[in-house]
Amino acid sequence: MTEKITIKRRCAVYTRKSTEEGLDQEFNSLDAQREACEAYVASQKSEGWVLLRDRYDDGGISGGTLERPALQRLIADIEDGLVDVVVVYKIDRLSRSLADFAKLVEVFDRTGVTFVSVTQSFNTTTSMGRLTLNILLSFAQFEREVIAERVRDKIAASKAKGMWMGGVPPLGYEVKDRKLVIIPDQAEDVRLIFRRFTEIGSATLLARDLKDRGITTKQGRPICKKYLYRLLNNRIYIGEITHKGTSYPGQHEGIVPRELWDKVHAILQESPRKRAARTRAETPALLKGLLYGPDGAAFSPTHTRKGGKLYRYYVSQTVLKHGAGSCPVGRMPAGEIEAAVMDQLRAVFRQPEIVAGTWKAARNHDNDVTDADARAALLQLDPLWDELFPAEQARIVALLVERVDIGMNGLNVTLRVDGLGGLAREMLAGDVGEAA
Repeated sequence: MTEKITIKRRCAVYTRKSTEEGLDQEFNSLDAQREACEAYVASQKSEGWVLLRDRYDDGGISGGTLERPALQRLIADIEDGLVDVVVVYKIDRLSRSLADFAKLVEVFDRTGVTFVSVTQSFNTTTSMGRLTLNILLSFAQFEREVIAERVRDKIAASKAKGMWMGGVPPLGYEVKDRKLVIIPDQAEDVRLIFRRFTEIGSATLLARDLKDRGITTKQGRPICKKYLYRLLNNRIYIGEITHKGTSYPGQHEGIVPRELWDKVHAILQESPRKRAARTRAETPALLKGLLYGPDGAAFSPTHTRKGGKLYRYYVSQTVLKHGAGSCPVGRMPAGEIEAAVMDQLRAVFRQPEIVAGTWKAARNHDNDVTDADARAALLQLDPLWDELFPAEQARIVALLVERVDIGMNGLNVTLRVDGLGGLAREMLAGDVGEAA
């Protein structure tokens, strides 16, 4: 009598649960699915079925995608020839998408793997089994889409009532009892951001200003321009909740007054290019009222545009009155002469005798100011200069410089000693840049 030869078939059990609810329990849904599958594999021992030790469990992951860690690991093992049978509790544990399941069946067919559902008996190797499978999958996909619609409808209805529906709370808020609650110190930072934007009109410059002030995101990272635009357009800050472009009165308290919000958005309605051009045009000339030519006539700031680009100049009053050629130095590029004056100022701050004079001038107003204080204060201005806003730069130049004379051989900068003392006191008090 011939003895029957039983071929060993390696069985992999796959389990999945859509949500993380209950996964921390000692015996959860994944355990229940696996126990039923293991019992089924044990019942097929006479057919040579052997349970693999590896666990393929995906907890808290939707069945609408194939991007699941355990499933991807299972597919890799199938491709490597390590699995003969895939066992699941129900078909929708493996996938709820008809298209995705078709891809999995293709992998099973190519590798000779059999698919078994413990609670739904069918054989994927027959045409009837495939028909049954497709019908079951169609209902599984329908169920997933209906659940998704219910969730979307619930979110829409809840937001229409002004309820916070989860996610990362924005700067200035925290979540308590599923409601947004204001964090006072962060709320003050948010109001400062809105106020400063109305003063500066530039997200790039505002991001630099906030970095200097040490204001960061909730995660402690520097605030960038992209983050600022999202913050400035977030209607949560005026006490509203939005859903698909529609705003509803929220159940939380707003942080930003409506008047301030409207000012910010009046600025945001302009294109960034127009705002930048207007800012440049309105930037005060650093040497306005301070620049004089070889003939003693004052120079006035002016600008022109060519091809959409702004060009700034200082023009002699003599030339304006009597025409070109009436002054040996009739016109100077603003950027070049301003940079030359600032280079001289920076050199002055490093000279010990100037520092000593500044210290004496400062002591007339504040006996607590020492020589070392004056030196440290003026040396701080050099690295800080490029971070200041144009209006603040112009104010400091007017404070420091009495006049700038343009000669045939160069520039002569006359300083205000009392201005140096005043600047030293401002630097020591930390006031420079605060009004920018």
